[in-house]
Amino acid sequence: MFKLPLKQSNVGRNLNIVLWLIQVLLALAFFAAGGAKVAGVEQMVALFDQIGVGQWFRYVTGSIELFGGAALLVPRLVPYASIVLALTMVGAFVTHLFVIGGNPLPAAFLATLAGFVAYGRIDRS
Repeated sequence: MFKLPLKQSNVGRNLNIVLWLIQVLLALAFFAAGGAKVAGVEQMVALFDQIGVGQWFRYVTGSIELFGGAALLVPRLVPYASIVLALTMVGAFVTHLFVIGGNPLPAAFLATLAGFVAYGRIDRS
């Protein structure tokens, strides 16, 4: 018996578009944040001094954000990158709450978006 090839539904196509938009926005956000950390922007140096674990941690965090942001644009790597970035933002959220103070909502928002992307792209792994 002859079967027609399955077409992607409108809902699936729309979700794919939304996920790509979020991925690009997240990539831009993590490029900016990671770049500032790696470049040694004065605010980032002071922030990581306040955290108290050393400037090496700024480089590690910045590198994770830069590589994770780039990986969000590579379809095969998206599920892994989004999980790593979501966990990184959970760490930032906890750090804001219990160590340095300040507003933890940006970290929570980025963690939520990265988690949404991970959930939406997990079938690619």
